[in-house]
Amino acid sequence: MRIWFNKTFSTISSVFRAIHLAFPVDEVSLICTHTHNNAAAFLAADEHHLEPSDLSGFAYLEWCVNFCQLHNIQLFWPGKEDALISQHHDLFLAIGTQVVSVADYETLTLLHNKADFYSHLNPAIAQTMDFIAVNTADDFDLAVANLSKKYERLCVKPAVSVFGLGFRILDTGRDSISQLLGGIEYQIPLQELRQGMKNTPEFDTLLVMEHLGGHEWSVDCAGRHGELLCAVQRKKPLLAGHGQTIDNNAEIQGMVTRLTEHYQLNGLFNIQFKEGQQGVRLLEINPRPSGGFGMACLSGANLAKIALQSIKGDITQTPVIHYGLKVTEINTPVIL
Repeated sequence: MRIWFNKTFSTISSVFRAIHLAFPVDEVSLICTHTHNNAAAFLAADEHHLEPSDLSGFAYLEWCVNFCQLHNIQLFWPGKEDALISQHHDLFLAIGTQVVSVADYETLTLLHNKADFYSHLNPAIAQTMDFIAVNTADDFDLAVANLSKKYERLCVKPAVSVFGLGFRILDTGRDSISQLLGGIEYQIPLQELRQGMKNTPEFDTLLVMEHLGGHEWSVDCAGRHGELLCAVQRKKPLLAGHGQTIDNNAEIQGMVTRLTEHYQLNGLFNIQFKEGQQGVRLLEINPRPSGGFGMACLSGANLAKIALQSIKGDITQTPVIHYGLKVTEINTPVIL
């Protein structure tokens, strides 16, 4: 089977390695494309090609269809333009290519905007943190005033963001120079943020939220159109550098199962949670493999194998997960 992964995050290399461990070379061939020729994922692929860097939207969709036809792709696992591609499976099926989409267009679009995602989610499925979406300085001040009555610490994050970019804890006691000299990360002085808003009367949606100060769980999942096939919980330590623990939190497992069914999640995806004053709360659903995917597979569950077997129609066996296992990653220098 020839499987194509188009441009996506470099962490896809962990998926490639997991597939190579599970399937013979003559059974599965992994094709990877990217817009630059020294993409790290090329090192783990069986075959790689360059993508045009100037295409997006329907022009890129047309290029993808042509690429599948030209390179005899049997299974397309999209990263770039995944939402758009999810609307047009028929174009690929017409040339004999199956597409793996984590969800439908509406769901993928919803997951991209956390303000919309949190607002639409039924709390019976999963609990999210308390938040208020704001677009002006006045709205921000009101949100801070209201949430401060209930929570000791607040934080902010753009509604549209990846990798935690833009996340900051609101610091009410120190200015930026004190933070700088103290080596304090991921915090921003409340008064200086307010001052900056005076120069921007209206801005893209910002979430003002309760700060969740407890443990964080990253759950790597394999699913089949709403059926959770396997989920591996990685519990992160409060202090960095102490490894992660393969966990078995029943509350989290329940939320992951319900979220998978509700959004009809499929393939490989990641769901993140964090503990706050009122318990464990959902952070986000990432419709792609996580950066820690390789660590999750050390648990005894090869999630890539499970997902691919389900796509091929093979019988999948429930793996034995080694709970309590401590895992970490070590960087390895390579020549591109």
